[in-house]
Amino acid sequence: MPQISPLVAGDPGQLGSFRLVGRVGEGGQGIVYLGVTDEGEQAAIKLLHVKFSGDTIARSRFARELKAAQRVASFCTARVIEADLDGDTPYIASEYIDGRALRDIVDDDGPLRGTALDRLAIGTATALTAIHHASIVHRDFKPDNVLIAADGPRVVDFGIARIIDSSGTITSRAIGTPAYMAPEQIAGDDVGPYTDVFAWGAVIAFAATGETVFEGNSIAVVLNRILNHEVDVSMLAEPLRGVVRSALSKSPDDRPSADQILLRLLGQPETVGASTALLTRGVQVASDDTTPFFRVPTGMAGTGSLPKAQLMHPPEQSSVTGGEPIPWATGSTPPPRDRDTDLPAPARDTDLPAPARDTGPPAPRRRRAWWFALAAAALLIGATSVVAVRNDWAQLVFSTGTSPVPAPPNSFTSVVDKVAQTKKIVIGVKGDLPGVSLERDGGFEGFDIELAKRIAQELGAKQTQFVRIPKTGRERALADGTVDLVIATYSIDKSDVEFAGPYYVAHHDLLVSDGNSIDSIDDLQGKKICAPNSPSVGNVQARVKVQLVPATDYAQCMDKLRSGEVDAVPGEDLILAGFASRENQRFKILGAKLNDERYAIGIKHGDTRTCKAAEGVITALYKEGVVKSLLAQYFRNVDFTPEQDTPSMNSCG
Repeated sequence: MPQISPLVAGDPGQLGSFRLVGRVGEGGQGIVYLGVTDEGEQAAIKLLHVKFSGDTIARSRFARELKAAQRVASFCTARVIEADLDGDTPYIASEYIDGRALRDIVDDDGPLRGTALDRLAIGTATALTAIHHASIVHRDFKPDNVLIAADGPRVVDFGIARIIDSSGTITSRAIGTPAYMAPEQIAGDDVGPYTDVFAWGAVIAFAATGETVFEGNSIAVVLNRILNHEVDVSMLAEPLRGVVRSALSKSPDDRPSADQILLRLLGQPETVGASTALLTRGVQVASDDTTPFFRVPTGMAGTGSLPKAQLMHPPEQSSVTGGEPIPWATGSTPPPRDRDTDLPAPARDTDLPAPARDTGPPAPRRRRAWWFALAAAALLIGATSVVAVRNDWAQLVFSTGTSPVPAPPNSFTSVVDKVAQTKKIVIGVKGDLPGVSLERDGGFEGFDIELAKRIAQELGAKQTQFVRIPKTGRERALADGTVDLVIATYSIDKSDVEFAGPYYVAHHDLLVSDGNSIDSIDDLQGKKICAPNSPSVGNVQARVKVQLVPATDYAQCMDKLRSGEVDAVPGEDLILAGFASRENQRFKILGAKLNDERYAIGIKHGDTRTCKAAEGVITALYKEGVVKSLLAQYFRNVDFTPEQDTPSMNSCG
């Protein structure tokens, strides 16, 4: 994680909703602080230097940065949380990415290989596609501005990003980091999305080789190499090799768009631009380092699901990657653009400025790529059966039945209607929480999973498929029919989703070692607690003064608690109990009940019929003792008294 240095004399203590707790770094425009809200939400807060606070030009640049960042959908980028550009201390608070810079990772650990490199390429291509869909050019894409977090790579820092004008380009002086500038940037010519694509190629080459490909002992040497040096990409496996080579073309006209890069890396045809569903899948692939996927060209996949043994043991050899298993699945042909109504107008393929429009490569190159992919697909299909394809966002899914689940016809007015006709249901789950929802040995297990099976059965389903779904993709997956329900410790909130439930009322609480002297939250005064990215941390701080020990996730927190490095781990009680229940050492939930989290079932917005039906099932499962039995089954190894009373149901519709 980034090194956070202490605040110094003169640093503010509060900016907006955030209490400042340390310095992340300092640049030409300002200082970046780590801030925390009372709810425990963390943010990277960029504060304009005092020396520029009266400079209208500097404020204008700052406003432009905010405008740029707010226009970019949060696909593998950092979301803007809060900003104030009118006060005496103008600042922008963005989502804090707890990760290491790509440059530091490569410098310290060496070049990336195989799946790690592929996921980096897909994640960063997804981010650039989202940036360009907002008609933004980053202009300083480099290894320092790519952070590798627990959920995959994120592209950050829009400090010199510019909005594309009506001509589709930007005319300005050369600006950026020399070794990652494109030839047109050096020459002071028009800059566009194709400029970021060149930088992307240089970044991926750096990650693969550990060397800055346009390095030199002077600026003049660097610029000369950019203009004249051809980068050796032979160490890369296809299709990444060809994509990076074309991205590093000296002429902007010869480079693919970010859309085309993402489509190629995910095995999709380049007949249209990248849809919202494809961006969502890019995020999923980049963030998921546990599930094996296969890249198969669209049109070659059937509708059956792979046998479980093949899911867990993909082929050892692949003609596409030159020997490594291919870790992705593909989807169907991207839907017509009029289905992407949730995208901003500039993101629509026909509305993009000319340089960013996904027009596809020249016909001969497209044909060669297709026939190459076709041959690779034939080999994969012969070895591995077929891949389930659903609504432009495909992935391998694990089924409790034996037959494939087809995409729901548009005629279904509700999930209840679909289940009544097909007897099949697809449920999105989180898949990374022990005891709650964990993907393991080719299937899923945990409290959420068993509860979901009971609900599906009571709704009339004879076959249930579980799909691991990232947090950022839940609403879209429900909206486009990729999944019918989402049961993923999904708290009732104000998002554009129908919620049934809650199926469980969790509490923000603390996990401590059983048998120690800590029996209440007051006993934690002055003690050390683990500090993952959780609102529970702020809830504890509001009650008692503690020392925070940073951690990237709950697995790391459990290591610290087990070793005695911390005295407690804050979090939602069901999640804490799940992690603790798999330990040999005994732990207990303190019972502080600092705040409530109402876990609910996400349903497509407007499906009131399914919402009411699901709530009826939940109520029955509580009254029949099923929920009590499941809680005892999955959390019996920890001293924990879960909520067992039937919760008050949310209002449907």
